[in-house]
Amino acid sequence: MGQKPMMRAVAVLSAILTVVCQVKSSDLNPWRLRSAGPLVRVKRDWVIPPIRVSENGKHLPEDLVQIKSDKVFTGEVIYKLEGPGVDQDPKGLFEIDDKTGWIKSKMPLDREKHKSFKLKAFALSPSGERLESPTTIEIYVLDQNDHRPEFTPKEFVGTIPEFSVPGTSVMQVTAVDLDDPLTENAALSFSITAQESIPPHSINKTMFGINNKTGVIYIRDVGLDRDVVQSFRLHLQVADMSGMGLASAGRAIIHISDINNHAPRFQPSVYNMNAMENKLAEVGRVNATDKDQRGGENWRIKYTIGKGNTLGHFAIRTDPDSNQGIISVVKPLDYESQAEYELVVTAENEVRLKAPYEQTHSATVTVRVMNENEAPVFYKTPIKVPVPESVVPGTVLVSDIAYDPDNAKLRFEILEDPERWLAIDHETGQITTRTTFDIRSPHVRNNIYSAVVKVTDQDADGISATATLEVSLWETNDYPPVLKPSSGTVCSDRDRDKLGLMISAVDQDMSPQADPFSFHIPDQNVAANWTIITLNETHAVLQPLIDIERGDFSVPVVVSDSGSPPLSSSAVVNVTVCPCDSFGDCRSFTAAIFGTKMGISFIALMIIIGSVAFLLFLLLLAAAVSGCTGQNMRKRGSFLVGASDDDIRDNVFHYDEQGGGEEDEDAFNMDFLRNPSDTAPVPASVFPQDCVLPRGKQPLRRDAPHNLPSPSYPRKTPGEPADIEDFINVGLDAADTDPNVPPYDTALIYDFEGDGSVSGSLSSIASMGSDEDQDYDYLNDWGPRFKKLANMYDPR
Repeated sequence: MGQKPMMRAVAVLSAILTVVCQVKSSDLNPWRLRSAGPLVRVKRDWVIPPIRVSENGKHLPEDLVQIKSDKVFTGEVIYKLEGPGVDQDPKGLFEIDDKTGWIKSKMPLDREKHKSFKLKAFALSPSGERLESPTTIEIYVLDQNDHRPEFTPKEFVGTIPEFSVPGTSVMQVTAVDLDDPLTENAALSFSITAQESIPPHSINKTMFGINNKTGVIYIRDVGLDRDVVQSFRLHLQVADMSGMGLASAGRAIIHISDINNHAPRFQPSVYNMNAMENKLAEVGRVNATDKDQRGGENWRIKYTIGKGNTLGHFAIRTDPDSNQGIISVVKPLDYESQAEYELVVTAENEVRLKAPYEQTHSATVTVRVMNENEAPVFYKTPIKVPVPESVVPGTVLVSDIAYDPDNAKLRFEILEDPERWLAIDHETGQITTRTTFDIRSPHVRNNIYSAVVKVTDQDADGISATATLEVSLWETNDYPPVLKPSSGTVCSDRDRDKLGLMISAVDQDMSPQADPFSFHIPDQNVAANWTIITLNETHAVLQPLIDIERGDFSVPVVVSDSGSPPLSSSAVVNVTVCPCDSFGDCRSFTAAIFGTKMGISFIALMIIIGSVAFLLFLLLLAAAVSGCTGQNMRKRGSFLVGASDDDIRDNVFHYDEQGGGEEDEDAFNMDFLRNPSDTAPVPASVFPQDCVLPRGKQPLRRDAPHNLPSPSYPRKTPGEPADIEDFINVGLDAADTDPNVPPYDTALIYDFEGDGSVSGSLSSIASMGSDEDQDYDYLNDWGPRFKKLANMYDPR
């Protein structure tokens, strides 16, 4: 019994030495549990302070810390470890002995990659049951000076103006060290190890210094003249451990920038140049030099022309490459006006000087004008002349239009004159009108007629010039307006506000010599019944003042334009007043009746009229058929189809046939209609086309003697229209005096188309017997109109 307490005391003492336990408040204040019953063992939590491990360890594996659970006194305990560095990335850095509880580092640690690790330790039973709550173990990696500082970037470039004073900051260089910035391992120190001047050895004294803490480079001494030295190359060093540790090198390039401390100077200062008159060209160049940096803003020169250029004939600009001044003529020179110019040209920098020097420098330029034969010059171009279109021929439009600078004799001519309206004096240039103008000409555009005038000097060179002559035409009142229309219809069945005839006028003149038009009726008697109402500037309405149903009227109307002076014309408007249809046309008398709303409706009336017309047609057809006898009927009693005993064929004639001449008379030979006792044939126009009479037979007239000779009918058709009229009149007279033709009430034959037809004659429908069996008494039953006709024929 005594040995067990001793072993338990040793285990407790060992746990206290390796693990700092945090005692619960219930253990520190046991009196709080007195009311809860008997005393029980209070569970404790593990509390392990952070473990610090140096990076880049050499002796591996390295024991870091050992943990133990007080459950070891009651049974076997298995220790487990989890977290980054164990079973999470980066894996394999730490491990734990599951029997003893020692935590070890397996691989070298890198603080620049992982500064710390937080792990969890577990105490488990052999069955995997968690015996105690897990405890957190923090491992911090201690830094070592294992990284050199590095300049970022390796080379620095800066600029400083020349003549800068000592102490002026030029630039700041920077460097980085991956070691712990809170330790001396990352405490950097900057220094300049060497200085080079460009050009080499131009300056031997130390011109720059550097702040070893901040890396700011500054000027230490005077004498930065860009004319002497253009740049410096500095060799730099940075070291950690405040300059006592690891080090690395860098470089800084410092350029000396130019300031405008030199004024431009002319070399030489006197120039002589020549310029051709009337030519816009470059005359020459002047040269000024500047010692500042070539191509820089302090080197560029601005030139100006002062004295001698009051009329603005010359201009000067700077050549951006050579910095020279280019003098040019921008306004034509005239030798006769001035033969020589003396110019004063000044040069200065575009950027103002920063030194107390003279800002500008000047030079004298003499320009001599070279004489040449000059072309004539028009006083104005284009030459504008305003005239009325009705200008009188011979009117002077313009004179004294050009001159010659060399006072040479001139000759004038017109090059273009599309309408040939103009004439010109070849010696004086005076332009006159040849004819009156027409503003409606296609060559007049926007009321402007254009022509081209040419003038040539009479010197040996014969130099010429041209100009455009623009004749601005204004409209004159040349034409009176013409009234339209000359006739029209006024609908009497329209409302009073819609009643009237629209009238207007046409004027060949243009505004303002045309519309607005004015209309009036000059005859007071007509004006009492008619009036004119103006609609707009060009139209008016002619209206009756009294109610008129129908009639034709002639209304005199006078129309005037708005020209100056105004012109007018008179015309008679023939007006037809009538009821109108929907299209505004006069309706016929029948249509007017049908259009009324009295009596029966229009449709019923049309049906009645159609029925009556159809009955009349049937009566006329029956009369025509009964007056014709069948010809060549078949003896078997065929009722509809007849056949010719002589020749069976169809004869169809084209009425527009124009061949054959007077020899082609077969179609008009009507001898078959002769009575054997007659001496002249019956004209074909006497019988209807479908009525075929038997050969040698015809109805006999009671009102004329029989067997009298017939007059001679004309046979040949003349060629002239007058002859045709005579031919028709002669034929009519012959037919009227022929005693052998049927009466006037007999159906007429309009043409003959052959001797026979396959279908036979329609007369067979009404008559089945011979001509001797024909009885005309039935005409007495047709009424009083046909009774006289029946008395004219002998019954057969």
